[in-house]
Amino acid sequence: MAMNEAVPRLACFELWGGNTRTNHAVELPGLVGWVHSDPLELDGATIDGAAGRLAGEPADGGGDVHYFSVCSQGRVSRIALADVAGHGGSASGVAKRLRGVLQRHTDNWDQSALMRELNDAFLAGSVDFQYATAAVLGFYVETGELLFSNAGHPPGLWYRAQADTWHLLQDSTPYAVEIAGLPLGIIPGTSYSQTAVRLGVGDLVILYTDGITEATDAVGNQLGSQGLVEIARSLPVGSPEETARALVAGVDAFRGPEPRQDDATVVVLRHVTEQAASVPAQEAVASL
Repeated sequence: MAMNEAVPRLACFELWGGNTRTNHAVELPGLVGWVHSDPLELDGATIDGAAGRLAGEPADGGGDVHYFSVCSQGRVSRIALADVAGHGGSASGVAKRLRGVLQRHTDNWDQSALMRELNDAFLAGSVDFQYATAAVLGFYVETGELLFSNAGHPPGLWYRAQADTWHLLQDSTPYAVEIAGLPLGIIPGTSYSQTAVRLGVGDLVILYTDGITEATDAVGNQLGSQGLVEIARSLPVGSPEETARALVAGVDAFRGPEPRQDDATVVVLRHVTEQAASVPAQEAVASL
């Protein structure tokens, strides 16, 4: 993002994202963030072809798909990151399906229906690609509650600012909280679960694709989730941009001279006060 470009700040019912090369900030109610997405290149050209990209997007799209949205009252934000086993037309097809599912459930705090529909959408498109994984977050600004659901995707990272500790964001977390009237645990009809935690101000949440954890060093060792946690423990936590750039640099240092084998995406979100990251309560004229 150029220095004079405004930070993307989503209006209500606006949906922002895609599967193209991205490296800039984003603001949601109660959250500031940074998204870094780097599609794999081969021989100087990305795997994705012009015929397979989303309408209006450049040709450098890959298999990692991310989206951000805000509900009609500006209280609930949703973040989704998917990893498609493929590029070009197959990845763009999944991006369109994911976008449609998220749009239909923008106003729903409960993610169980969203995950069931996402499961059906992935199965319906299985002739076009081998598989897709996804991580979906819902954030309720008034309480700091974060819902997370995971469809075969690597577990997110959670930095608890008050304790200065890093954790994998898993449904077995001892920090899970109950939310009145909201069904938590396994979602009927799928193998997915819906879990809630409460973020403190200054907490960080990091989503990433397996292009990060499957980074391989010169002797063939993969970084893995625990290796990523080790990198995370030395990350700066002052701003999402600093955290994202340092994480990517740490993974690159682990890999050394070995070439990258997959798309790599990192989404860093930091819980701030609502006054520090407000979103206008108006309907979007058009989605980006």
